[in-house]
Amino acid sequence: MLAQLHNWVRQRARQHAAAIMMLPFLALSGASARADLKLCNSTASRIGVAVGYQDATGWATEGWWNIASQTCETLLKGAVPSRFIYIHALDYDRGGEWVGTNFMCTDEKSFAIRGVQDCQQRGFKRTGFFEVDTGESQEWTIRLTDPEASEK
Repeated sequence: MLAQLHNWVRQRARQHAAAIMMLPFLALSGASARADLKLCNSTASRIGVAVGYQDATGWATEGWWNIASQTCETLLKGAVPSRFIYIHALDYDRGGEWVGTNFMCTDEKSFAIRGVQDCQQRGFKRTGFFEVDTGESQEWTIRLTDPEASEK
């Protein structure tokens, strides 16, 4: 019972703590700059990340990127497809997750899914994602941090 309570508190801390910092990506060299969506893992753990977005053909979710502690990965190459991006992340080492109230489809293994309706009927998981407002920037970096780091 105590372990379940601990996991619940940990999930809520990740969900509500100011542990998520979104930073516009600043290109340092104009000619070689690429407009990408990146995610940096500033935690002490390995994490798994899924991304959701709406593009010209509709809603899509993709995952999983396995991102080592203190590293960054490009999630989507090219211009950010829409102003709002959605993220769901799992802490592989310590448990817990970054979640939200925007539900989209995911799968247990690597996936690219079109559409966010009827996830379970289509054989997928219905998963909560948190929203990131990129302000219509063409490039964006999301940084996930440990909840403890944001409380100091």
